[in-house]
Amino acid sequence: MKPLTSVNPATTESIATYNQHTDLEIDRKLDQVSHAYHAYRKTTFNARAQLLRRVADLLELRKQDYAELCTLEMGKTLSSAIAEVEKCAWVCRYYAQHGEAMLADQIVETDAQKSYVTYQPIGPVMAIMPWNYPLWQVFRYAAPTLMAGNACLLKHASNVTGVALDIEALMQEAGYDEGCFTTLLASGSRIEGLIADHRVAAVTLTGSGPAGRAVGAAAGRALKPSLLELGGSDPYIICADADLQQAAKACATSRLMNNGQSCIGAKRFVVEAAVYDKWLALFRKAMQEAVMGDPMLSDTSLGPLARADLRDEVHEQVRQSVDAGARLIIGGVIPQRTGAYYPPTILVDVAPGMPAYDDEIFGPVASVIKASDLNDAIRIANDTSLGLGAGIFTQDLERGEYIAKHQLEAGACFVNTFVKSDPRLPFGGIRESGYGRELSDLGIKAFMNCKTVWVAG
Repeated sequence: MKPLTSVNPATTESIATYNQHTDLEIDRKLDQVSHAYHAYRKTTFNARAQLLRRVADLLELRKQDYAELCTLEMGKTLSSAIAEVEKCAWVCRYYAQHGEAMLADQIVETDAQKSYVTYQPIGPVMAIMPWNYPLWQVFRYAAPTLMAGNACLLKHASNVTGVALDIEALMQEAGYDEGCFTTLLASGSRIEGLIADHRVAAVTLTGSGPAGRAVGAAAGRALKPSLLELGGSDPYIICADADLQQAAKACATSRLMNNGQSCIGAKRFVVEAAVYDKWLALFRKAMQEAVMGDPMLSDTSLGPLARADLRDEVHEQVRQSVDAGARLIIGGVIPQRTGAYYPPTILVDVAPGMPAYDDEIFGPVASVIKASDLNDAIRIANDTSLGLGAGIFTQDLERGEYIAKHQLEAGACFVNTFVKSDPRLPFGGIRESGYGRELSDLGIKAFMNCKTVWVAG
Protein backbone atom coordinates (compact mmCIF):
# COMPACT_ATOMS: atom_id res chain seq x y z
CA MET A 1 0.00 0.00 0.00
CA LYS A 2 1.20 3.48 -0.90
CA PRO A 3 2.42 5.47 2.13
CA LEU A 4 0.66 8.67 3.20
CA THR A 5 2.84 11.75 2.84
CA SER A 6 2.52 15.24 4.33
CA VAL A 7 4.06 18.02 2.25
CA ASN A 8 4.50 21.65 3.27
CA PRO A 9 2.60 23.52 0.52
CA ALA A 10 4.57 26.72 1.18
CA THR A 11 7.94 25.10 0.47
CA THR A 12 7.00 21.80 -1.32
CA GLU A 13 9.25 20.00 1.19
CA SER A 14 8.17 16.65 2.59
CA ILE A 15 7.28 16.79 6.30
CA ALA A 16 6.72 13.12 7.08
CA THR A 17 5.67 9.82 5.55
CA TYR A 18 3.32 7.36 7.27
CA ASN A 19 2.59 3.73 6.49
CA GLN A 20 -1.05 2.86 6.05
CA HIS A 21 -2.56 0.49 8.57
CA THR A 22 -2.67 -3.05 7.24
CA ASP A 23 -5.96 -4.90 7.01
CA LEU A 24 -5.02 -6.83 10.14
CA GLU A 25 -4.21 -3.63 12.03
CA ILE A 26 -7.51 -2.09 11.02
CA ASP A 27 -9.39 -5.22 12.08
CA ARG A 28 -7.75 -5.05 15.51
CA LYS A 29 -8.53 -1.34 15.82
CA LEU A 30 -12.17 -1.90 14.92
CA ASP A 31 -12.37 -4.58 17.60
CA GLN A 32 -10.79 -2.18 20.07
CA VAL A 33 -13.22 0.60 19.17
CA SER A 34 -16.19 -1.74 19.52
CA HIS A 35 -15.09 -2.91 22.96
CA ALA A 36 -14.32 0.62 24.09
CA TYR A 37 -17.75 1.83 22.96
CA HIS A 38 -19.62 -0.78 24.95
CA ALA A 39 -17.85 0.35 28.11
CA TYR A 40 -17.95 4.08 27.35
CA ARG A 41 -21.68 4.20 26.55
CA LYS A 42 -22.36 3.29 30.20
CA THR A 43 -20.48 6.32 31.57
CA THR A 44 -22.37 9.26 33.06
CA PHE A 45 -22.86 12.59 31.37
CA ASN A 46 -20.79 14.15 34.11
CA ALA A 47 -17.86 11.84 33.40
CA ARG A 48 -18.06 12.59 29.68
CA ALA A 49 -18.23 16.32 30.35
CA GLN A 50 -15.11 16.16 32.50
CA LEU A 51 -13.21 14.44 29.69
CA LEU A 52 -14.30 17.05 27.14
CA ARG A 53 -13.25 19.88 29.46
CA ARG A 54 -9.86 18.24 29.83
CA VAL A 55 -9.56 18.09 26.04
CA ALA A 56 -10.38 21.81 25.88
CA ASP A 57 -7.73 22.54 28.51
CA LEU A 58 -5.07 20.66 26.55
CA LEU A 59 -6.03 22.37 23.30
CA GLU A 60 -5.65 25.78 24.90
CA LEU A 61 -2.42 24.81 26.64
CA ARG A 62 -0.77 23.69 23.39
CA LYS A 63 -2.58 25.81 20.83
CA GLN A 64 0.66 27.15 19.39
CA ASP A 65 2.00 23.65 18.71
CA TYR A 66 -1.23 22.38 17.17
CA ALA A 67 -1.60 25.53 15.08
CA GLU A 68 1.95 25.30 13.74
CA LEU A 69 1.37 21.71 12.62
CA CYS A 70 -1.84 22.72 10.81
CA THR A 71 0.05 25.52 9.06
CA LEU A 72 2.91 23.21 8.09
CA GLU A 73 0.66 20.50 6.69
CA MET A 74 -1.95 22.52 4.78
CA GLY A 75 -0.72 26.11 4.55
CA LYS A 76 -3.30 28.10 6.51
CA THR A 77 -1.94 31.22 8.18
CA LEU A 78 -0.71 30.70 11.70
CA SER A 79 -3.13 33.27 13.11
CA SER A 80 -6.11 31.49 11.56
CA ALA A 81 -4.78 28.14 12.79
CA ILE A 82 -4.57 29.47 16.36
CA ALA A 83 -8.17 30.68 16.07
CA GLU A 84 -9.15 27.22 14.83
CA VAL A 85 -7.63 25.54 17.90
CA GLU A 86 -9.47 27.98 20.16
CA LYS A 87 -12.75 27.23 18.41
CA CYS A 88 -12.19 23.50 18.96
CA ALA A 89 -11.82 24.15 22.68
CA TRP A 90 -15.06 26.15 22.58
CA VAL A 91 -17.08 23.34 20.98
CA CYS A 92 -15.77 20.88 23.57
CA ARG A 93 -16.78 23.15 26.43
CA TYR A 94 -20.14 23.87 24.79
CA TYR A 95 -21.19 20.23 24.64
CA ALA A 96 -19.70 19.50 28.06
CA GLN A 97 -22.00 22.19 29.45
CA HIS A 98 -25.16 21.56 27.43
CA GLY A 99 -25.02 17.97 26.17
CA GLU A 100 -26.87 16.36 29.06
CA ALA A 101 -29.78 18.80 28.81
CA MET A 102 -29.95 18.34 25.03
CA LEU A 103 -30.32 14.59 25.49
CA ALA A 104 -32.73 14.66 28.42
CA ASP A 105 -35.80 12.42 28.17
CA GLN A 106 -38.78 14.20 26.61
CA ILE A 107 -42.09 13.39 28.26
CA VAL A 108 -44.98 13.15 25.78
CA GLU A 109 -48.57 13.07 27.03
CA THR A 110 -50.46 10.14 25.49
CA ASP A 111 -53.05 7.65 26.70
CA ALA A 112 -50.20 5.64 28.27
CA GLN A 113 -49.53 5.78 31.98
CA LYS A 114 -46.13 7.13 30.99
CA SER A 115 -44.58 7.77 27.58
CA TYR A 116 -41.44 9.55 26.55
CA VAL A 117 -38.59 9.79 24.06
CA THR A 118 -35.12 8.85 25.26
CA TYR A 119 -31.84 9.33 23.40
CA GLN A 120 -29.27 6.55 23.45
CA PRO A 121 -25.93 6.04 21.64
CA ILE A 122 -25.78 3.70 18.66
CA GLY A 123 -22.09 2.79 18.39
CA PRO A 124 -18.84 3.88 16.74
CA VAL A 125 -19.30 6.73 14.25
CA MET A 126 -16.75 6.98 11.45
CA ALA A 127 -15.80 10.46 10.25
CA ILE A 128 -14.20 11.04 6.85
CA MET A 129 -12.70 14.49 7.14
CA PRO A 130 -11.01 16.97 4.77
CA TRP A 131 -7.78 18.92 5.10
CA ASN A 132 -9.04 22.52 5.00
CA TYR A 133 -9.89 22.77 8.71
CA PRO A 134 -7.93 19.77 9.95
CA LEU A 135 -8.80 20.30 13.62
CA TRP A 136 -12.19 22.03 13.54
CA GLN A 137 -13.87 19.57 11.16
CA VAL A 138 -12.89 16.74 13.49
CA PHE A 139 -13.90 18.37 16.76
CA ARG A 140 -17.15 19.66 15.25
CA TYR A 141 -18.15 16.01 14.99
CA ALA A 142 -16.18 14.49 17.87
CA ALA A 143 -17.37 16.73 20.73
CA PRO A 144 -21.09 15.92 20.35
CA THR A 145 -20.38 12.31 19.37
CA LEU A 146 -18.35 11.65 22.51
CA MET A 147 -20.72 13.58 24.77
CA ALA A 148 -23.54 11.41 23.44
CA GLY A 149 -21.71 8.22 24.46
CA ASN A 150 -20.65 7.06 21.00
CA ALA A 151 -17.07 6.22 20.01
CA CYS A 152 -15.15 7.94 17.21
CA LEU A 153 -13.30 6.58 14.19
CA LEU A 154 -11.38 9.13 12.14
CA LYS A 155 -10.29 8.67 8.55
CA HIS A 156 -8.60 12.01 7.88
CA ALA A 157 -7.21 13.46 4.65
CA SER A 158 -3.81 11.97 3.93
CA ASN A 159 -1.97 15.30 3.73
CA VAL A 160 -2.85 16.11 7.38
CA THR A 161 -1.96 12.75 8.88
CA GLY A 162 0.23 14.40 11.51
CA VAL A 163 -2.74 16.37 12.80
CA ALA A 164 -4.92 13.23 12.79
CA LEU A 165 -2.43 11.31 14.95
CA ASP A 166 -2.00 14.26 17.29
CA ILE A 167 -5.76 14.38 17.88
CA GLU A 168 -5.79 10.70 18.82
CA ALA A 169 -2.87 11.25 21.22
CA LEU A 170 -4.60 14.28 22.73
CA MET A 171 -7.76 12.28 23.41
CA GLN A 172 -5.82 9.55 25.19
CA GLU A 173 -3.89 12.10 27.25
CA ALA A 174 -7.18 13.70 28.25
CA GLY A 175 -8.25 10.39 29.75
CA TYR A 176 -10.30 8.58 27.11
CA ASP A 177 -9.78 4.83 27.07
CA GLU A 178 -7.87 3.53 24.08
CA GLY A 179 -10.38 2.95 21.30
CA CYS A 180 -12.84 5.68 22.23
CA PHE A 181 -11.18 7.86 19.61
CA THR A 182 -9.18 6.06 16.94
CA THR A 183 -7.42 7.36 13.84
CA LEU A 184 -7.27 5.01 10.88
CA LEU A 185 -4.45 5.50 8.39
CA ALA A 186 -6.03 4.36 5.16
CA SER A 187 -6.48 5.52 1.60
CA GLY A 188 -9.84 6.56 0.21
CA SER A 189 -10.14 3.29 -1.71
CA ARG A 190 -10.68 1.44 1.58
CA ILE A 191 -13.56 3.58 2.84
CA GLU A 192 -16.39 1.51 1.38
CA GLY A 193 -15.18 -1.60 3.18
CA LEU A 194 -14.94 0.31 6.45
CA ILE A 195 -18.50 1.62 6.11
CA ALA A 196 -19.78 -1.90 5.49
CA ASP A 197 -18.04 -3.33 8.55
CA HIS A 198 -20.52 -4.39 11.24
CA ARG A 199 -18.49 -2.60 13.93
CA VAL A 200 -19.16 0.81 12.33
CA ALA A 201 -22.60 2.16 13.23
CA ALA A 202 -22.77 5.34 11.15
CA VAL A 203 -20.68 7.61 8.95
CA THR A 204 -20.25 11.36 8.54
CA LEU A 205 -18.36 13.04 5.72
CA THR A 206 -17.22 16.57 5.06
CA GLY A 207 -15.90 16.83 1.53
CA SER A 208 -16.66 17.13 -2.15
CA GLY A 209 -19.81 16.23 -4.05
CA PRO A 210 -18.31 13.11 -5.68
CA ALA A 211 -17.04 11.91 -2.29
CA GLY A 212 -20.47 12.55 -0.80
CA ARG A 213 -22.21 10.51 -3.48
CA ALA A 214 -19.82 7.60 -2.95
CA VAL A 215 -20.10 7.64 0.84
CA GLY A 216 -23.87 8.14 0.81
CA ALA A 217 -24.29 5.24 -1.58
CA ALA A 218 -22.03 2.98 0.50
CA ALA A 219 -23.92 3.88 3.68
CA GLY A 220 -27.21 3.19 1.92
CA ARG A 221 -26.07 -0.24 0.80
CA ALA A 222 -25.03 -0.99 4.38
CA LEU A 223 -28.31 0.46 5.76
CA LYS A 224 -26.41 2.82 8.03
CA PRO A 225 -27.19 6.45 8.84
CA SER A 226 -25.00 9.06 7.19
CA LEU A 227 -24.48 12.80 7.35
CA LEU A 228 -22.95 14.70 4.45
CA GLU A 229 -21.55 18.25 4.55
CA LEU A 230 -20.42 18.96 1.02
CA GLY A 231 -19.36 21.98 -0.99
CA GLY A 232 -20.87 25.41 -1.31
CA SER A 233 -20.99 28.15 -3.91
CA ASP A 234 -22.20 30.73 -1.45
CA PRO A 235 -23.83 33.81 -3.03
CA TYR A 236 -23.63 37.21 -1.35
CA ILE A 237 -26.14 39.84 -2.46
CA ILE A 238 -25.07 43.48 -2.26
CA CYS A 239 -28.20 45.63 -2.25
CA ALA A 240 -28.30 49.18 -3.58
CA ASP A 241 -28.79 50.50 -0.04
CA ALA A 242 -25.91 48.49 1.53
CA ASP A 243 -23.03 50.03 3.44
CA LEU A 244 -20.70 49.42 0.51
CA GLN A 245 -17.44 49.85 2.41
CA GLN A 246 -18.50 47.39 5.09
CA ALA A 247 -19.89 44.97 2.52
CA ALA A 248 -16.70 45.05 0.45
CA LYS A 249 -14.52 44.39 3.48
CA ALA A 250 -16.69 41.53 4.78
CA CYS A 251 -16.91 39.94 1.33
CA ALA A 252 -13.14 40.08 0.84
CA THR A 253 -12.57 38.60 4.29
CA SER A 254 -14.94 35.72 3.56
CA ARG A 255 -13.51 35.03 0.10
CA LEU A 256 -9.91 34.94 1.34
CA MET A 257 -10.37 33.20 4.68
CA ASN A 258 -8.43 29.97 4.95
CA ASN A 259 -6.64 30.96 1.72
CA GLY A 260 -9.96 30.75 -0.11
CA GLN A 261 -10.48 27.11 0.90
CA SER A 262 -13.68 27.20 2.92
CA CYS A 263 -16.95 25.51 2.01
CA ILE A 264 -18.85 28.47 3.54
CA GLY A 265 -16.56 31.12 2.10
CA ALA A 266 -18.23 33.66 -0.18
CA LYS A 267 -17.89 32.56 -3.80
CA ARG A 268 -20.37 34.50 -5.95
CA PHE A 269 -21.03 38.22 -5.42
CA VAL A 270 -24.32 39.39 -6.89
CA VAL A 271 -24.44 43.19 -6.99
CA GLU A 272 -27.35 45.45 -7.87
CA ALA A 273 -26.54 47.47 -10.99
CA ALA A 274 -27.07 50.83 -9.25
CA VAL A 275 -24.01 50.30 -7.00
CA TYR A 276 -22.05 47.76 -9.07
CA ASP A 277 -19.16 49.98 -10.16
CA LYS A 278 -18.68 51.64 -6.77
CA TRP A 279 -18.82 48.38 -4.82
CA LEU A 280 -16.50 46.61 -7.26
CA ALA A 281 -13.86 49.33 -6.82
CA LEU A 282 -14.04 48.97 -3.03
CA PHE A 283 -13.98 45.17 -3.23
CA ARG A 284 -10.99 45.20 -5.58
CA LYS A 285 -9.08 47.41 -3.13
CA ALA A 286 -9.94 45.12 -0.20
CA MET A 287 -8.82 42.02 -2.11
CA GLN A 288 -5.57 43.67 -3.21
CA GLU A 289 -4.70 44.53 0.38
CA ALA A 290 -4.15 40.84 1.16
CA VAL A 291 -0.51 40.03 1.87
CA MET A 292 0.47 36.74 0.23
CA GLY A 293 3.47 34.98 1.73
CA ASP A 294 4.88 32.62 4.33
CA PRO A 295 1.86 31.50 6.41
CA MET A 296 4.02 31.33 9.53
CA LEU A 297 4.62 35.12 9.47
CA SER A 298 2.30 37.39 11.40
CA ASP A 299 1.82 39.90 8.59
CA THR A 300 0.73 37.25 6.05
CA SER A 301 -2.99 37.14 5.35
CA LEU A 302 -2.96 34.75 2.37
CA GLY A 303 -0.90 31.58 2.37
CA PRO A 304 -0.61 28.83 -0.25
CA LEU A 305 -3.31 26.42 -1.26
CA ALA A 306 -3.06 23.01 0.38
CA ARG A 307 -1.49 21.22 -2.59
CA ALA A 308 -0.06 22.15 -5.97
CA ASP A 309 -2.63 20.02 -7.83
CA LEU A 310 -5.44 21.87 -6.07
CA ARG A 311 -3.88 25.20 -7.07
CA ASP A 312 -3.66 24.00 -10.67
CA GLU A 313 -7.32 22.96 -10.59
CA VAL A 314 -8.35 26.43 -9.41
CA HIS A 315 -6.29 28.03 -12.17
CA GLU A 316 -7.89 25.79 -14.78
CA GLN A 317 -11.37 26.86 -13.61
CA VAL A 318 -10.30 30.49 -13.96
CA ARG A 319 -8.83 29.86 -17.41
CA GLN A 320 -11.96 28.08 -18.63
CA SER A 321 -14.15 30.90 -17.34
CA VAL A 322 -12.04 33.52 -19.13
CA ASP A 323 -12.13 31.46 -22.33
CA ALA A 324 -15.94 31.44 -22.01
CA GLY A 325 -16.12 35.23 -21.73
CA ALA A 326 -15.36 36.19 -18.14
CA ARG A 327 -12.95 39.07 -17.58
CA LEU A 328 -10.07 39.18 -15.12
CA ILE A 329 -9.90 42.31 -12.95
CA ILE A 330 -7.03 41.20 -10.73
CA GLY A 331 -5.03 38.00 -10.29
CA GLY A 332 -5.46 34.91 -12.39
CA VAL A 333 -1.72 34.29 -12.85
CA ILE A 334 0.26 31.62 -11.02
CA PRO A 335 3.09 33.39 -9.17
CA GLN A 336 6.69 32.62 -10.06
CA ARG A 337 7.61 31.36 -6.61
CA THR A 338 8.01 28.10 -4.74
CA GLY A 339 4.82 26.76 -3.21
CA ALA A 340 1.17 26.25 -4.13
CA TYR A 341 0.36 29.96 -4.11
CA TYR A 342 -2.48 31.62 -6.01
CA PRO A 343 -3.19 35.36 -5.87
CA PRO A 344 -6.46 37.11 -4.96
CA THR A 345 -8.46 36.96 -8.18
CA ILE A 346 -11.63 38.72 -9.33
CA LEU A 347 -13.66 37.66 -12.34
CA VAL A 348 -16.44 39.82 -13.79
CA ASP A 349 -18.90 39.29 -16.68
CA VAL A 350 -19.49 35.87 -15.12
CA ALA A 351 -22.41 33.97 -16.64
CA PRO A 352 -24.05 30.52 -16.62
CA GLY A 353 -21.97 27.85 -18.33
CA MET A 354 -18.71 29.04 -16.77
CA PRO A 355 -17.00 27.22 -13.88
CA ALA A 356 -16.94 30.58 -12.05
CA TYR A 357 -20.76 30.60 -12.14
CA ASP A 358 -21.74 26.93 -12.03
CA ASP A 359 -19.09 25.32 -9.83
CA GLU A 360 -17.38 25.84 -6.51
CA ILE A 361 -13.91 27.35 -6.90
CA PHE A 362 -11.90 26.29 -3.85
CA GLY A 363 -9.36 29.08 -3.82
CA PRO A 364 -9.11 32.89 -3.53
CA VAL A 365 -11.22 33.58 -6.63
CA ALA A 366 -14.27 35.87 -6.57
CA SER A 367 -17.02 35.71 -9.18
CA VAL A 368 -18.81 39.08 -9.51
CA ILE A 369 -22.20 39.17 -11.22
CA LYS A 370 -24.28 42.26 -12.01
CA ALA A 371 -28.01 42.06 -11.26
CA SER A 372 -30.56 44.48 -12.72
CA ASP A 373 -32.41 44.81 -9.41
CA LEU A 374 -32.97 42.99 -6.11
CA ASN A 375 -35.40 40.43 -7.52
CA ASP A 376 -32.88 39.58 -10.21
CA ALA A 377 -30.15 39.30 -7.56
CA ILE A 378 -32.23 36.82 -5.55
CA ARG A 379 -32.86 34.78 -8.70
CA ILE A 380 -29.14 34.65 -9.51
CA ALA A 381 -28.22 33.80 -5.92
CA ASN A 382 -30.53 30.79 -5.99
CA ASP A 383 -29.38 29.68 -9.44
CA THR A 384 -27.11 26.92 -8.17
CA SER A 385 -27.26 23.21 -7.48
CA LEU A 386 -25.60 23.84 -4.12
CA GLY A 387 -27.07 25.36 -0.98
CA LEU A 388 -24.75 25.64 2.01
CA GLY A 389 -24.67 29.34 2.91
CA ALA A 390 -25.75 32.73 1.59
CA GLY A 391 -25.48 36.36 2.64
CA ILE A 392 -27.18 39.67 1.99
CA PHE A 393 -25.95 43.19 2.67
CA THR A 394 -28.58 45.90 3.21
CA GLN A 395 -29.30 48.69 5.67
CA ASP A 396 -32.97 47.69 5.68
CA LEU A 397 -32.70 45.00 8.36
CA GLU A 398 -36.34 43.99 8.18
CA ARG A 399 -36.12 43.40 4.45
CA GLY A 400 -32.76 41.64 4.81
CA GLU A 401 -34.15 39.28 7.41
CA TYR A 402 -37.20 38.53 5.26
CA ILE A 403 -35.02 37.67 2.26
CA ALA A 404 -32.69 35.54 4.40
CA LYS A 405 -35.61 33.67 5.95
CA HIS A 406 -37.98 33.27 3.03
CA GLN A 407 -36.19 33.82 -0.28
CA LEU A 408 -32.56 32.64 -0.13
CA GLU A 409 -32.23 28.88 -0.53
CA ALA A 410 -29.42 27.64 1.73
CA GLY A 411 -28.79 26.00 5.07
CA ALA A 412 -27.49 29.21 6.66
CA CYS A 413 -28.34 32.78 5.62
CA PHE A 414 -26.58 35.76 7.18
CA VAL A 415 -27.44 39.45 7.03
CA ASN A 416 -24.65 42.08 6.91
CA THR A 417 -21.84 39.67 7.77
CA PHE A 418 -20.20 36.58 6.35
CA VAL A 419 -21.39 33.04 6.94
CA LYS A 420 -19.72 31.14 9.79
CA SER A 421 -20.34 28.09 11.94
CA ASP A 422 -21.25 28.35 15.61
CA PRO A 423 -21.69 25.47 18.10
CA ARG A 424 -24.99 26.99 19.22
CA LEU A 425 -26.61 26.80 15.77
CA PRO A 426 -27.15 23.93 13.31
CA PHE A 427 -24.76 23.66 10.39
CA GLY A 428 -25.37 21.96 7.06
CA GLY A 429 -26.78 22.42 3.58
CA ILE A 430 -29.47 21.48 1.12
CA ARG A 431 -29.47 20.01 -2.38
CA GLU A 432 -25.95 19.05 -3.51
CA SER A 433 -24.42 20.61 -0.40
CA GLY A 434 -25.48 17.51 1.51
CA TYR A 435 -27.96 16.51 4.18
CA GLY A 436 -28.20 16.39 7.94
CA ARG A 437 -27.06 18.95 10.49
CA GLU A 438 -24.03 19.23 12.73
CA LEU A 439 -23.66 21.38 15.86
CA SER A 440 -26.44 22.61 18.18
CA ASP A 441 -28.84 20.06 19.67
CA LEU A 442 -29.45 18.65 16.18
CA GLY A 443 -25.79 17.72 15.89
CA ILE A 444 -25.67 15.72 19.10
CA LYS A 445 -28.88 13.89 18.15
CA ALA A 446 -27.67 13.06 14.63
CA PHE A 447 -26.38 9.63 15.59
CA MET A 448 -28.60 8.61 18.46
CA ASN A 449 -31.35 6.04 18.88
CA CYS A 450 -34.35 8.28 19.47
CA LYS A 451 -36.24 5.63 21.37
CA THR A 452 -39.93 5.68 22.30
CA VAL A 453 -40.77 4.23 25.72
CA TRP A 454 -44.44 3.46 26.47
CA VAL A 455 -45.59 2.25 29.88
CA ALA A 456 -49.18 1.04 30.06
CA GLY A 457 -51.22 1.17 33.25
